[in-house]
Amino acid sequence: MSDIIKQIEDAQLKAEAPQFSVGDTVRVYGKIKEGNRERVQVFEGIVMKKQGGGVRETFTVRKNSNGVGVEKTWPLHSPSVEKVEVIRRGKVRRAKLNYLRGRVGKRAKVKELVK
Repeated sequence: MSDIIKQIEDAQLKAEAPQFSVGDTVRVYGKIKEGNRERVQVFEGIVMKKQGGGVRETFTVRKNSNGVGVEKTWPLHSPSVEKVEVIRRGKVRRAKLNYLRGRVGKRAKVKELVK
């Protein structure tokens, strides 16, 4: 039974999954369906965490909007995610950046990774 499930999941994977990691500032282009129209909405913020694997892999992005923290979680291989653009690379030493939730202003920044 697991071979059948694996074949179905492999067919769902995106050919070119975006390459980014935790701490990166990304711009996510998500498809929004309103009635019979479909449009693309941009969500820009810091990647808080990546979890799961394969077709179930998800990532969470956090941004501040008018002083209120907003987090969204997307499946990486979802057709509703059109593309993910990396704006800047972040230098972090954690897999999940939950400590950013309690911070505001300059303290909520992540250092940029310089190569």
